[in-house]
Amino acid sequence: MAEPRSTVGYALLPKKQGTFIQDSLLAAARSRGIDLVAVDLRRPLADQGPFDCVLHKLSGEDWIRQLREFSSRHPGAAIVDPPDAIERLHNRISMLQVVSGLEIECPDGSSFATPHQVVVHDRERLLSVQSCEGLAFPVIAKPLVANGSELSHEMYLVLNRGGLSKLEPPIVLQEFVNHSGVVFKVYVVGEYVQCVKRTSLPDVPEERLGCPEGLMPFSQVSNTPIREKDGDESPEATALEEAEMPPRSLIAELARGLRRAMKLNLFNFDVIRDARNGDRFLVIDINYFPGYFKMPGYETALTDFLWDVVHKKEKDEVKYLEDENCPSKG
Repeated sequence: MAEPRSTVGYALLPKKQGTFIQDSLLAAARSRGIDLVAVDLRRPLADQGPFDCVLHKLSGEDWIRQLREFSSRHPGAAIVDPPDAIERLHNRISMLQVVSGLEIECPDGSSFATPHQVVVHDRERLLSVQSCEGLAFPVIAKPLVANGSELSHEMYLVLNRGGLSKLEPPIVLQEFVNHSGVVFKVYVVGEYVQCVKRTSLPDVPEERLGCPEGLMPFSQVSNTPIREKDGDESPEATALEEAEMPPRSLIAELARGLRRAMKLNLFNFDVIRDARNGDRFLVIDINYFPGYFKMPGYETALTDFLWDVVHKKEKDEVKYLEDENCPSKG
């Protein structure tokens, strides 16, 4: 006798829906007995369904109220993920505090940390000599709010104090660590973890700190894939190709620790390797429900995860998936 089919309602903004809900994902889910159905955002959630699970990336008081009402009417349905757990990642200070609290064993002499950062709430403080509180230039300037909006992605490399005057608080100033122009993006889907290499900001030599403009904007620079075209021999492509992946066990332990601490299943985190110490890694950012379509084989990982959710198969182990385009060295 065939298992009954399950229904997962997804509540996503149009742009997110357009990239995430691909035909390949719908087909993979159907093959496992799961039907993905769009939630009608014009109607109350509690009046829709029935859903075995609601998958969402929405925020706001009205949406949280709708989720609570839906849960009270359908206590057996899963919500992925809880809004109060997601909220922590909307603030760039609180998002990294969870990393500092992790107690995990680092393999092979490696270590992890977060960059030193301070938040500046007003312009007077920004222009004062105390604004950096021990930070040395260059620093990264990021909006305090990290809610996925275009504004939250407006970031700058600040080379000197003159660059600070061009910024608008509230803003987070984060220590910039040279990392050979490579960032490791770690995608987490429940128990599944995949680490991929992407290009990042190049190292900043000391002589650049006297640059008259003092400020360099950058936006989503780390989304460049490992190879944009065959035969690309640029220095950035070479550095990316030759970059050694972080230890699998370290990445798996970080993913497991963050998943437990944050009580979230769908997120990614960015890791860099300190160019001064190849065994030191820094977690610089965490994002909820990232662009999974950029993760090779995301359809299988998401479908397996949703199957576990609707069948109440709670798992705590980590399955590390190797990016076939980015083999680990060693």
